[in-house]
Amino acid sequence: MKASVSDQRSILDIQNFDFTTTSLQAKAAALPELAAIASLTIKANNARDLRIAAETELSDIKRELNRAETDVEQVVSRITRDETRLASGTGAAKELEQLQHELVSLAGRRSELEEVELEIMMRVDGIKERITALQAEESALALEIANLEIAKENVLTVIGADLSAAAQERAKTVAGVNPELIALYEKIRAANNGTGAAALIGNQCKGCHLTLNTIELQRIAALAEDEIARCEECRCILVRGL
Repeated sequence: MKASVSDQRSILDIQNFDFTTTSLQAKAAALPELAAIASLTIKANNARDLRIAAETELSDIKRELNRAETDVEQVVSRITRDETRLASGTGAAKELEQLQHELVSLAGRRSELEEVELEIMMRVDGIKERITALQAEESALALEIANLEIAKENVLTVIGADLSAAAQERAKTVAGVNPELIALYEKIRAANNGTGAAALIGNQCKGCHLTLNTIELQRIAALAEDEIARCEECRCILVRGL
């Protein structure tokens, strides 16, 4: 294939635009903010799950506390009733004696139930503290993630502008190049990991960075300026005379 020296140099410019685009896309995909956001999101989700579990546990313990409070209230009610009857002095001596024994028993039972109630209340306080700490952790992580999101968007805005500029310049350059040469370049680039054209500097192909042997260099040197040269190793279009 033949192509003007100008088109050959333009195809190298197009290759540079494509390298720039690939580099910018890779940069956008590998932003440190993305990894940090992903890591912090996992931590935030874990904190949220632990908080929800703690809130569920708190709800269960509160029901347990309500039962314990009800048990205490029932015993206190019985004590009050028996004390009232005993204070009235009405009834047989044996019955009054039984009331005294029951009051002693109820006092012991009340003490036991109040200890259980106190233990449950302490558990409630502990879980509330845990929930408060997890809520604070969630808030701190959310703020950190929000700041990282802003930083990420700022960087992506700059990268997006650079990608747009590269695309516009590429389109302008492509418009002035022989379509057949563009088609050849795109075909080679698709099969060669994104490299379709490279400069020949001295005896080295800048596409695969391999040194051409003397015979191959002589063959290329003998080609007319408008004859397309190809690298024997990577097959990309070699642009000479730079």
